[in-house]
Amino acid sequence: MELKNKFERAVVLFILFAGGLLVSLPFIWMILSSFKNDREVLSIPPTLFPENPTFQHYIELFQNLNFGVYLINTLIIVLFSMFGLLLNTMAGYGFGKFDFRFKEGWFMIVLITMMIPGQVTMIPTYLILNEMGLTNTMAGIILPGLIAAFNIFLIRQFMVTVPDDLIEAARLDGAGEFYIFFKLIIPLAKPILAVQVILTFIASWNSFLWPLIVANDESLYTLSVGLALLQDENVTNYGLQMAGSAFMVVPIVVIFMIFQKYIVEGFNVSGIK
Repeated sequence: MELKNKFERAVVLFILFAGGLLVSLPFIWMILSSFKNDREVLSIPPTLFPENPTFQHYIELFQNLNFGVYLINTLIIVLFSMFGLLLNTMAGYGFGKFDFRFKEGWFMIVLITMMIPGQVTMIPTYLILNEMGLTNTMAGIILPGLIAAFNIFLIRQFMVTVPDDLIEAARLDGAGEFYIFFKLIIPLAKPILAVQVILTFIASWNSFLWPLIVANDESLYTLSVGLALLQDENVTNYGLQMAGSAFMVVPIVVIFMIFQKYIVEGFNVSGIK
């Protein structure tokens, strides 16, 4: 019986390894190709590992193609998106743990906004920003993405599982609302916040359509917009495209590796029953 279990385990591990290798092969090819020179990228038969590794493509991205400006703009959007996530967390906490007038009605409105495709609201949002004089500005790119109904909904559903007695005990001990939120609620919500951080980071890091619509000045473009321009202007320079794509993907993988340990944590909250 033990031998059979070991064999089944070995088969499962082999299938997982083979599947993971097949899925990651294009990603590995992209990373390695970004270090190849122009001749080697197009060589037949193709080579997996670069014969003469070079950083020329990455240097060209930042010296000749304004990727440094695109990176700064993208980091600004990511930073404010994380601030927006904090606001969404506060809103979800308020819907989950506070009683106020028309609470259920307001929450239903939040849910309804989730059912409206983002493309439908782009034109009204653009017209409002245009009236406010915020088109072709960083503020116009950032403001519409600060609040996300899905984030509020997900946080609210988690907050419902937090025992009310735990919060009341903290209040009886003299803790203020901000202290309770940052010192008690945030640590308890680490698993769900880890998911939210990853999703928010990916969405803001890959922001493409809205910055392309709002920004007319190239100095406001993001990395995704810059990568699209790179593919249009350098159709045959595959090494340069691979370097730009790798620069876009690697930070997402790093963020996931940092926060993945929190995702697998249990969602059960121990407290006073």
